[in-house]
Amino acid sequence: MSTLRVTAEPLTIHEHPNADALELAQVGLYRAVVAKGAYLSGDFAVYIPEQAVLPTELIEELGLTGRLAGKASDRVKAVRLRGELSQGIVCRPRALADIDLAQAAADGTDFAELLSITKWSPPIPPTMDGEVETAPDLLPWVDIENIQRYPEIFEPGEPVVLTEKLHGSACLLTYSAADGGRVQVSSKGFGAKGLALKEDPRNLYWRAVLGHDAPAVAARVAEKLGASRVGFFGEVYGAGVQDLGYGANARSEALGYAVFDVSAEIDGQVRWLDPAGLLDGELPLVPRLYEGPYDIDKVLELASGRETVSGRELHLREGVVIRPAAERYSPVLGGRAIAKAVSPAYLTRKGGTEYE
Repeated sequence: MSTLRVTAEPLTIHEHPNADALELAQVGLYRAVVAKGAYLSGDFAVYIPEQAVLPTELIEELGLTGRLAGKASDRVKAVRLRGELSQGIVCRPRALADIDLAQAAADGTDFAELLSITKWSPPIPPTMDGEVETAPDLLPWVDIENIQRYPEIFEPGEPVVLTEKLHGSACLLTYSAADGGRVQVSSKGFGAKGLALKEDPRNLYWRAVLGHDAPAVAARVAEKLGASRVGFFGEVYGAGVQDLGYGANARSEALGYAVFDVSAEIDGQVRWLDPAGLLDGELPLVPRLYEGPYDIDKVLELASGRETVSGRELHLREGVVIRPAAERYSPVLGGRAIAKAVSPAYLTRKGGTEYE
């Protein structure tokens, strides 16, 4: 899930092909449906992204009562309006009437707190829950931003790798060689809080890593690299995890698990490493869909279509994750250069689950 930021953004306005009273306001590569004439290209407005939870007063002010997602009808979700995908909300809240939005955009001001907008937290099913303990040595995962919000992360033609993004639940494993080979396992949600799940054979994440002997693989990688800590970041998937199962089943031994990233602490510095170069043949990996020059059209094309995990194309693809072929820093993100692109069909599917 991306970081929640509610910011002022410059708009580019496009005609809505199927509605005379509507237009499309573009922010980055996102487009949101707006009333015709409400904005002109070059105007600045506030952009509220998907997965934002809005307070009742703002929902009423924007005329969105009963029209948002979630049980309380307060969560922003991608929708199709008259056939066009609308991602996020473009608006000018009254609370910001005296603020220069152009200057706020230049400053990168985040209005989430001022507008009482919070980030949606998915529920935790019992199989993904468990007794936790503090884990200060857990190697953390990072929120991946959407390339449509930050299209400048990669340069055209830059060598990149695209892997398939799986709809499961992120599983974090940290092996600490300096601590007698201690293994800590967590979910993305618990890991973000510095917590690990105590070992439990009934727990989804522990079942996945023990079922594939991942701790032993991590120990071999740590020895090979001379690393004090090694982190495996994988997706646990199957029926009973999320609505897309890929032919696996979390209620049986057929639980799916695929590694999508590896980190290692070497000489006091945490480095990100290519799983294919380290783990191929030892652990299941997410499918690699493309290696070549960066092209946003190619990225968006590969973000859609059918999944390749099951080998049977059982359902739609969630999207792709984009990385540079050579790991690097991104000044756009202020950190690691990595992004995702998500399928419109995935975003607007019915009955989807989003556990974390």
